[in-house]
Amino acid sequence: MIKNVLKGIVIGLANVIPGVSGGTMMVSMGIYDKLIHCITHLFSELKKSIQFLLPIFIGIGIAVVVVPFGIEFLFAQYPFQTNLLFIGLIIGGLPAVWKKVKGNSVKVGHILSCLVFFALVAGLALVGETEGNAADLSFSLGSVIKLFGIGVITSATMVIPGVSGSMVLLLLGYYHPVLETITNFIKAVLAFDMNGILAGIGVLLPFGIGVVAGIFVIAKIIEVIFEKFPLYAYWAIIGLIVSSPVAILLVSGMGTITIVSILTGIVSLAVGFVIAMKLGD
Repeated sequence: MIKNVLKGIVIGLANVIPGVSGGTMMVSMGIYDKLIHCITHLFSELKKSIQFLLPIFIGIGIAVVVVPFGIEFLFAQYPFQTNLLFIGLIIGGLPAVWKKVKGNSVKVGHILSCLVFFALVAGLALVGETEGNAADLSFSLGSVIKLFGIGVITSATMVIPGVSGSMVLLLLGYYHPVLETITNFIKAVLAFDMNGILAGIGVLLPFGIGVVAGIFVIAKIIEVIFEKFPLYAYWAIIGLIVSSPVAILLVSGMGTITIVSILTGIVSLAVGFVIAMKLGD
């Protein structure tokens, strides 16, 4: 159980950081197929699914609560090392995916799948520097519906390997407002500030419902794709994984590069790679 909680923390951490894919982390740790199966068969295999999903979602919850308070510090003080840590986490999962296609004949369609999804992530990263207009977080019917829709879109991209849900949220103009709302809500809960708690619920509840709905919908679609076209799916994932480090380098600032930062960055890269390998099944 503890191991799955740790996996959930890594997935949650990845989903909060623009350019890093939670779906890719699931692949890296060898739980992607099983997690999708448990989500799509939650009610038909209730006990088994809950036993697997609960510790993972506890870990994701821990990351979502803790990360907003520390991630800005890490990227402000150690941007190069932090980015290389996540790149290591990502590429650490590539050998596991390669085993899925190794030994099978390579078709033109497989290569095209790989290239198309590589281009998708790289393209998102190229336009990912500019956040959209200020998000409307006022409590109204229109805002609630919009937050639900944003939650659906964001969660769908969070589940797809290689696509950063937080980067999509950034492009939609809701990344910083939602992150700030989470932080303020936690502070309000700790201070027993009812006005702050209600304000946070007004934003996070419709967004959260949208996230849950999106996860169930996209998980079912992904399950069908893996059943019908497994090799195409794995080649697409390879394209997504290979492009993710490129996306991180394009989206994130590296800070001042020195000999010390390069050496510690290499260590961070290796640590991330080892963690991904160790957390894999």
